[in-house]
Amino acid sequence: MLPGPDADTRSWASAAVRRFAAATNLLVAARRFRVVGGDPRDAAALHGLLTGLGARPAADHEPVDQLWCLGSPEESTPVVEREADRPRGATLVVIDAGRHVPAVDEDAFGPVTSARPGVLGVPALSDDVFLVSTGRDPEDDPAAEARLRWARRSMPVSRAVAAELRDGGLLRGTRIGVAMFLEPKTAVLSLLLRDAGAEVVVYAHADETDDAVADVLRHAGLPVHASSTATLAEQQALALAMLDSRPHILLDDGSHLIRLAHQERPDLLPTMLGAAEETTSGLRPLRVMAARGELGIPVVAVNDARTKTFFDNRYGTGQSTVFAVLDLVDGLPSGTHRVRPGGTAVVAGFGHVGEGVALVLAALGFRVTVAETDPVRALQALFAGHAVAPLADAVRSADLVVSATGVADTVTLDVLRACADGAVVAVAGGVDQEIAIDAAVAAGAVRSPVSRKVERFAWPDGHAVLVLDGGGCINITAAEGNPVEIMDLSFAAQLGAVRMLLERGDELDRAVVPIDPAVDEATARTALTAFGSRAAPPGPLAEHPADREPDVRTHRFGDPA
Repeated sequence: MLPGPDADTRSWASAAVRRFAAATNLLVAARRFRVVGGDPRDAAALHGLLTGLGARPAADHEPVDQLWCLGSPEESTPVVEREADRPRGATLVVIDAGRHVPAVDEDAFGPVTSARPGVLGVPALSDDVFLVSTGRDPEDDPAAEARLRWARRSMPVSRAVAAELRDGGLLRGTRIGVAMFLEPKTAVLSLLLRDAGAEVVVYAHADETDDAVADVLRHAGLPVHASSTATLAEQQALALAMLDSRPHILLDDGSHLIRLAHQERPDLLPTMLGAAEETTSGLRPLRVMAARGELGIPVVAVNDARTKTFFDNRYGTGQSTVFAVLDLVDGLPSGTHRVRPGGTAVVAGFGHVGEGVALVLAALGFRVTVAETDPVRALQALFAGHAVAPLADAVRSADLVVSATGVADTVTLDVLRACADGAVVAVAGGVDQEIAIDAAVAAGAVRSPVSRKVERFAWPDGHAVLVLDGGGCINITAAEGNPVEIMDLSFAAQLGAVRMLLERGDELDRAVVPIDPAVDEATARTALTAFGSRAAPPGPLAEHPADREPDVRTHRFGDPA
């Protein structure tokens, strides 16, 4: 049995997987993979990391989604050619993960084309085969149209649901406002709604706007109210301009536009069918408004859909947050921080997001401590193999601290002051002031830039910590958001919420309403097919006829009289 990977090998494997994710914006979990060639220890380290992240080694008879090549081009070329023989539409990503020299000869398969920055298409083999090299960073090129095409091909579930809406003609004459992180996947959702018959108008916050993507949507004819350079006042003006287009349905992320409509445009509410909200932090204030009788429209809780929460929050945000954090840390000057392979990490909160963040950190070799005030969730963390401790105690020796609560002042001033000197602090998902930035500055901390989206907060006594992107939602503000396949599930649920509002919005309570369970089931069945699996056919689990009540009497002690 081979020993576990050393620190250098663990660091190499981590960097290789993160570079693949940065180049493709694809998911690791649930994908079938095979590792080809290379040093057995390197192959074992990569295999262990991929399985720890939720990927599945492909059986001999199965096609693979991701082919990781570590050896020589002579080893990899015949395997690539064999795996390229696959049904149309079944994507194969070949990853050159050669540790010291290239493991794939890109010229061996004929001319290549750019599919998106960092990803090459191989049309001579198949329209569905792509090459990625982890030995170089993706080009610094917005290439927005290419990124949209790439996202669209990996969103089969949303495409299927949008096609049903189009064929049913439900969206004709409906204006939909999309207020989400403006990047390729959201752009695809907006275009799918447009193609299904809706009028679509888009808004995004400045720190959540990819200007190149916004321009693609404008060229496609969609009104886009967003700019990455907008001031706070300008952002409010843009948001109000979107609301003034009088959308019938709002698709929101954080419920900021829903709440703004109630505050500044209450006359709009009677004309709306409703809204859909896809975040935990966004639903909290809406539920308070509903309890006070202040919510003027039905809001479908897309966040609570099982095909959203169980996947987006856990696998999507877990992967994208941790990868974004470590990519930023890799860019820091040596000696400025504590984070290292095999180090210690603290996760504040063990809801679905915290669970995912802890899972990814553990897979990458961190020793994880969870700080959770809910004793049941804390017990879950313990059963998942993590240590559990109060946050102020856990951070004292931690190299990395990630808040995953979506609650303001989770990382209080006292917690920041308790952090080990040189610790890195970041937020997954999140809300304003989840890290007590303002309180830290008021208490004398001096902010100074260290690297891209990294600041040093130093107090007069010399104690200092590194905070990533001012405590912002790091996987969005410093990366491309959650993987495409994950957002495909979430956006399919959003489209299901749109159908609910179109078909019976007038009947729904002015409250936060659960999504129809049928949306989850249909989304999951389509996704299983897209991931190369299938579910058992629907039907009653019991053997007795559906129209007959079961016998509730016990037969354990003989037949009843």
